[in-house]
Amino acid sequence: MTKPLTKNINPDRVFTTLADYECSGGYQGLRKAVKELQPKDVQQWVKDSGLKGRGGAGFGTGLKWSMVPGIDTPQTRYMIANADEMEPGTFKDRMLMEQDPHQLIEGLIIASYAIQANIAYIFLRGEYHLARQRLENALQEARAKSYWGEHILDSEFSLDIILHTGAGRYICGEETALINALEGKRATPRAKPPYPLVSGLWGKPTVVNNVETLCNVPHILNYGVDWYLGLGHGADKGTKLFGASGRVKRPGLWELPMGTPIREIIEEHAGGIKDGYKLRGFLPGGASTDFLLPEHLDVAMDYEAITKAGSRLGTGTLIVLDDKTCPVQMVLNLEQFFAQESCGWCTPCRDGLPWTVSLLKDIIAGKGRLEDLDTLAGLTRMLGPGNTFCALAPGAVEPLQSALKYFREDFERYIVKEAA
Repeated sequence: MTKPLTKNINPDRVFTTLADYECSGGYQGLRKAVKELQPKDVQQWVKDSGLKGRGGAGFGTGLKWSMVPGIDTPQTRYMIANADEMEPGTFKDRMLMEQDPHQLIEGLIIASYAIQANIAYIFLRGEYHLARQRLENALQEARAKSYWGEHILDSEFSLDIILHTGAGRYICGEETALINALEGKRATPRAKPPYPLVSGLWGKPTVVNNVETLCNVPHILNYGVDWYLGLGHGADKGTKLFGASGRVKRPGLWELPMGTPIREIIEEHAGGIKDGYKLRGFLPGGASTDFLLPEHLDVAMDYEAITKAGSRLGTGTLIVLDDKTCPVQMVLNLEQFFAQESCGWCTPCRDGLPWTVSLLKDIIAGKGRLEDLDTLAGLTRMLGPGNTFCALAPGAVEPLQSALKYFREDFERYIVKEAA
């Protein structure tokens, strides 16, 4: 079984019911965790599996859990599934929640057991109406079978799960902004330290994990660490939902081993570029990653390889740029989104992103100057890592900084054309 995340997703049925899920081994990982393993044993299993966060950061999941202090002592702890999927070009978590909601619920319960959290939240993007409906139904089914609630499966472990829909802000993908939103506050990032693992939701230890990350957990418990280690192609383990959008013949999602070459994703699974178009570049991990070029097609989709190539794996969902789409206008579209979604908490992001939008609009309208390109390049440095309160602005300028590097002639064409 090489595709654990999507094994229950069947085009012949609308979505996976509880009966379907149980028939394929569902909730057996939970049984193993609460009946055979101690919480620290579960942490160690996940740590040994090499599972990294699938939300973009790529931090070790088991390591993150092990940093929660004092799980041997009774106190309130929280587990949160980050389902606020708002990264442009990314739709992997949506598919998992709509098509196999019990997989997320089981993963969330196991994770809660591993850190001894007694309350868990699913923080869901407000626009995901179908996902909400199916998660609500699945939660009711799981509660009726004692998979969550008081004394789960007749054990000493109890857990309450709350499904919370957000108000629709990109910034809520940042874990501390998400926590503020859950508390009913303005969704702005918090200063760190203290980190949520120590002081998170209402000042209590809190772990936030991405939906896809949690969906891996039941299979690690059910099939074992060695099985999971055998799924990846390289240093990164397991499988990943990779996607492609843009002018490809078959846009979509595919569960593939970590380390799958980009060429295989675009040419085999996505069917290649549409007839009459040529590949010019792509964003490998959603909108907030740097452009890569056709020369990077043989790079493996894993964290280290993509970083060495000059970008980030991010969410693993490719946005393809073809030769008939203007990269300047594509970047403007992205910068407008990020400028709108800035929470306004820090000056570089609040003022810098609208400035990039203004300059790009002037360039496209024929009002630009060559020195504007140097200004844009300077802005990408000023909004880079370490200069802003959170990672929104550094991610927002990644497509811009790489477009200036690889497609500078497109920017200059607008300026020189008007100057002539």
